[in-house]
Amino acid sequence: MKNNADSPTKKFQRNTEDFICEWCSAKVKGTGYTDHCPICLASKHVDVNPGDRASECKGKMVPTSAVYQGGEFTMNYECLKCGKEKRMRASGEDNRDILERLATSPAKRKR
Repeated sequence: MKNNADSPTKKFQRNTEDFICEWCSAKVKGTGYTDHCPICLASKHVDVNPGDRASECKGKMVPTSAVYQGGEFTMNYECLKCGKEKRMRASGEDNRDILERLATSPAKRKR
């Protein structure tokens, strides 16, 4: 099956990419699993499926909430351009203050 936006695959594709965050200018060293900035937690809507870089949107994805369960955080994101929502696992390098604030805040961020 061809991997493009019209025929996405569900298989994870690991991409080790360093990047500069477009929102806070942090230099981020990619691990192959890095899908957001560990400083401001912003992400960019680049994937249809994890790692495929097939999304045409390229909008800013912001964390709207977080859940702490089983010793780790999971964040819920929303794309400010197209409205797509997705969940992302936090990493040990992520800004703990923002994660805790998201986990205890009852209000969802609005566009």
